[in-house]
Amino acid sequence: MYQRSSEPDTGSSRPTPANAIGEERILDAAYELLLAIGMRRMTMADIARHAEVSRATLYRRWPNVQAVVAALMTREWTTALVSAFQPDAVDGRSRLVEGVVEVVAKTRTHPLMRKIIELDPEFLTPYLMERRGSSTVAHLALVKAGIEAGQADGSIRSGDSDWLSRQIILVSLASAVSGPVLAEPKEYPALDEELRVMLTRYLTP
Repeated sequence: MYQRSSEPDTGSSRPTPANAIGEERILDAAYELLLAIGMRRMTMADIARHAEVSRATLYRRWPNVQAVVAALMTREWTTALVSAFQPDAVDGRSRLVEGVVEVVAKTRTHPLMRKIIELDPEFLTPYLMERRGSSTVAHLALVKAGIEAGQADGSIRSGDSDWLSRQIILVSLASAVSGPVLAEPKEYPALDEELRVMLTRYLTP
């Protein structure tokens, strides 16, 4: 549980003022609750209580629990993206392939993803079948940029970078979300290696 603000004790415990609350604190609280009880049982009142903010503060930023969880997922996968695509690869293709494989591996075992799939899989359905979420948009942009960098240095074949990136995202989503259906955790490294081979052959000139 988070520390309350250092306001003088007036005899009652009051939430910290809205302008003093960082978004990360609220998302951290939502993360802890989601892992503990699942999204379906979590309410905005629960999140506000766990983060020690008022419900009014929470509703100023997000309209419902689903929006909070969407923001949380965007944060988690943006962090994964930033850490995965390292600039010291031998060429653009290697950088892209290794980055994609790392993000897929992290997504497949991420506690947040596993809990949602276990308890609230319907939350993912719109993002898999109906529309692009913020995370998908960010993934597409990063993969497209990686493709164009590899095409520039000659390590990735020619082709429309938009369509190449879309195909990579489709394959990656399947491996990340459905991988546990087809492989045991001890087999995940083999699954990642097959994805690495597939992407490398797909992109090689």
